[in-house]
Amino acid sequence: MFWDNVACVYDVFANVINRKTNEELCSVVKNLILPEYEVLECACGTGLLTKETAQRCKSLVATDFSEKMLERAKKKCRKYANVHFEKADIMHLDYPDHSFDAVVAANVIHLLDEPYKALHELERVCRPGGKIIIPTYMNRTENGKINGASKAIEKAGADFKRKFTPETYRDFFAAAGYAEASYTLCEGRIPCAVAVLIKKGALL
Repeated sequence: MFWDNVACVYDVFANVINRKTNEELCSVVKNLILPEYEVLECACGTGLLTKETAQRCKSLVATDFSEKMLERAKKKCRKYANVHFEKADIMHLDYPDHSFDAVVAANVIHLLDEPYKALHELERVCRPGGKIIIPTYMNRTENGKINGASKAIEKAGADFKRKFTPETYRDFFAAAGYAEASYTLCEGRIPCAVAVLIKKGALL
């Protein structure tokens, strides 16, 4: 599995190659989390956002499909007693409807064959009025070309099903019924757009 194989070097990408983007990304996501929130994180990877979210929320269930990624995330977040780690598939989440105040799924939507199915699952487990926070790397430049760093990562084995620009990213969520979603673009070598969707209804 590609993500098991790169777990040991992923932090080099996050903390060195794409450091500027990821530092801003961490700040943006952390500020979206409130102290009373019960949070689910899907595709937590090595814990880049997990440790930031844990500092802010009441409780956090951090999940990933890669066991190697989870191992590294657990080590990184071992001092946070409010975090529980589980292996989980974003396409089939084993949690009841309306379980979480916020759901975070970073840099995974562009890797999925059926991203709208995953979005439906994220929406299902989020409480009405809650936040669905979806940061995704923008693999294409504004003129439609694949940026150099993304091209190198793809050659290494990452299977990008979609390559977004900020405009096509907005279109993706608008097509899913989220025309009023908000976006923050974190600039850097590979920019990252943070989409924030509010689930319809009031918090229970």
